[in-house]
Amino acid sequence: MRVEFNSILCATDLSDFSNSAALYGAAIAKEFNAQLTLCTVVDVPTVHLQDSGMVTSIELLQNLHAYGEEQLNLLRKTLNHPAEILVEEGLPAETLARMVKEQRMDLLITATHGRSGVLRLFLGSVTERLIRGISCPMMIITPPGEDAVGISPEGLEIKKILVGCDFSPDSGRALDYGFSLAQEFEAELHLVHVIEPFAYRDSFLPTNVMAQISKKLEPEMLERLSDRIPEEVGNWCEVRTVMLTGKPHRELRLYAKKEGMDLIALGVRGRGLVESLMIGSTTDRVICQVTCPVLSVSQSTT
Repeated sequence: MRVEFNSILCATDLSDFSNSAALYGAAIAKEFNAQLTLCTVVDVPTVHLQDSGMVTSIELLQNLHAYGEEQLNLLRKTLNHPAEILVEEGLPAETLARMVKEQRMDLLITATHGRSGVLRLFLGSVTERLIRGISCPMMIITPPGEDAVGISPEGLEIKKILVGCDFSPDSGRALDYGFSLAQEFEAELHLVHVIEPFAYRDSFLPTNVMAQISKKLEPEMLERLSDRIPEEVGNWCEVRTVMLTGKPHRELRLYAKKEGMDLIALGVRGRGLVESLMIGSTTDRVICQVTCPVLSVSQSTT
């Protein structure tokens, strides 16, 4: 499946880190000759008036809207690809999801600070609210580290792509995007399946028993991974199939760091917000723990 990015929406809260997502947006838009839109969402402010309940401060809203346009204009001037600017009002997650659908965007790019622990459980984030309900893939830019993707004057450098595969339809869609991006950037693609330890009552199986099970499963799993690779892919992309054992989010993170991945592509199921915040998913946890971009492909993606 060949995928194209013709329209890209890059969202920022105008912080320095969030603005870095625009660099990725411009680089990808340039690579695909796509239309780029820079957007910020003004979270509607309210003030309390006695006997009047919560009402919108129109003057403050107008000032924030003007400030957003000013900052987006400044940001646009730093990019090497033309971009439209757009300031919207509303709740960020719901507003961005609506914009993606109404304007038929092919990719949303945003940044996350990667909160974890109690703060994440009770507050959530715009990113976590979007990844299950958005109608297009979402690229999440995480805080950079030693393995951060390089953006040179020539464009975005993606040399290694990791795709997590659990043989579900969700991971199948992520693989489609992984193949396409590997072709576009002439990157090496690592197709990884993680066998998670079985739990029996309150204790895990002994390590040696799990190792024996994994060894028996390895040939079958590697064969299933190979079956996911179309024959023609070998003409333009080197693919490595890998089987790991452990907690998926941990093993994917460690593998990505060890192999120096430039991008991770993962499928995500459409669980509800409360369930995703209290339990978490492999995609959520990987986003919180890695320092390279993560492409999230939800079941809503068409």
